[in-house]
Amino acid sequence: MQVAEHTIQLAGAPVFYRRTEAELAPLLYVHGCPTSSDDWIPLLERTGGVAPDLVGFGRSAKAANLDYTLAGLANFIELFLDELEIPAVTVVAHDWGAGAGLLLAQRQPQRVQALVLINALPLLGGYRWHRLARAWRVPLLGELAMGATTRIVLRRILRRGYADPNALSRARLKAIWDQFDQGTQRAVLRLHRSAPEDRLAEAGAGLDRLSVPTMVMWGEHDPWFPAPLADRYGERLAGARVIRVPDAGHWPWLERPEMSEQIVDFVSER
Repeated sequence: MQVAEHTIQLAGAPVFYRRTEAELAPLLYVHGCPTSSDDWIPLLERTGGVAPDLVGFGRSAKAANLDYTLAGLANFIELFLDELEIPAVTVVAHDWGAGAGLLLAQRQPQRVQALVLINALPLLGGYRWHRLARAWRVPLLGELAMGATTRIVLRRILRRGYADPNALSRARLKAIWDQFDQGTQRAVLRLHRSAPEDRLAEAGAGLDRLSVPTMVMWGEHDPWFPAPLADRYGERLAGARVIRVPDAGHWPWLERPEMSEQIVDFVSER
């Protein structure tokens, strides 16, 4: 299936998204930080669906006055679905995108028919931000860290997110680097500063009440979100299917393409 590219205006800000028509129930793909809807192209070609670039990332708006918080990302998804007149979706989401998807599911359970959560932002008590995020959360120190993030440094950071560092291709690194401008750097800093650990736990207060079919997929070599978090999500989300991937890191479906088959099978069942 051919993936089409579109740009719309949401609340006066340009938003880029990809869309592929398909016979499956509507699918919404939501990327994480610091990437974009580029992550989902192979799955869009397989299943169809829509995949926006979140505000602050990719080719969407990156203005300083936008809401770079977890709640702001969930608001963005609501507006996006309203604009496209999509009443209900199966959400396939990663990292911060998964956190926003879970917030949407708690707010509007009738709108989310199923969830695929991949190395999700931990909306769970007891989590402590990783070292790099702790630096980003500190004013001035975070800006200095971002200013020192050259292409080589970014490559080093991203390679840590893979069980096999060679799985990060030059083409993927270039695409991420090309979009890692001042606006995206600002979005990364503001997102992390808006989310102390206790606020993450508060955002997940309603997880136990969710009853939608859920798959939790987790690459076990994630240096930022440890693998035991997958089991904790499995305990909080009724009937969730937990798949831990021992030979993958933060992006398991990209590092191990066979994991995409698990996602396709799950959403096809819905």
